[in-house]
Amino acid sequence: MTQAPPLPPWPSEPPSHGRVVLREVRESDVAMARDLATDPYVPEIGSLPAGADDDEALAWVHRQRGRHAEGTGFSFTIADAATDAAVGHCGLWLKELADGRGTAGYAIAPSERGRGLAADALAALTSFGWTVPGLFRIALYIEPWNVGSVRTAERAGYGREGLLRSHQPIAGERRDMLLYASVRPG
Repeated sequence: MTQAPPLPPWPSEPPSHGRVVLREVRESDVAMARDLATDPYVPEIGSLPAGADDDEALAWVHRQRGRHAEGTGFSFTIADAATDAAVGHCGLWLKELADGRGTAGYAIAPSERGRGLAADALAALTSFGWTVPGLFRIALYIEPWNVGSVRTAERAGYGREGLLRSHQPIAGERRDMLLYASVRPG
C-alpha cells in the first residue's frame, strides 16, 4: 500500500464560487450545526447527532476543526459570501490521496436550501481540490432517491459513472449509491 502524502497546508485564501465562501469551521457555527441536525438524513451519514443540542453541536464543530490536523482532509463551513453567515458544511476527504483519489460531501442547512448554494459550494470545493498536489479524481456517493444532490453534482460539473449496488451501510442497512465524479482538467 502506498504511503499517504501529507496534506497540503490550509488554504491561505478561502475557496469561493458564486455566492459562497468556504472557510474554517468556527465555534460560532453551532446554530448552523443545530439546523443541520434537524434534517433526518444528515445524522445518518455523519457524526452530527440528530436534534443536536448546543453541547453536541459544539462537539461536532470541534471534530470538524480537527480533521485537517488528523490528516483526514479539509472540513469547511459554507458561508454566504456577502455576510459570512454559516449556511452549511462541506468536506474534501483525502484518505486515498496516495492513489490520486478523494471524495467530497456537502450539506446545506434546511433553513438555507433552495438557492443553489450547494452547487456553488461544490464548485468551490472542486476548484480547491485541483490545487492539492497528486489529486486527480474527486468522487461523490449519492443515494438514488436524493434528486437534489444529483442536481447539485451535475450543476457543479460532475458526471454520473454508475450505480454501486449495496455499496455502504447507512442507518443499519446496505444502500445503493450513484457514483458521480470529476477528474482533474488537463
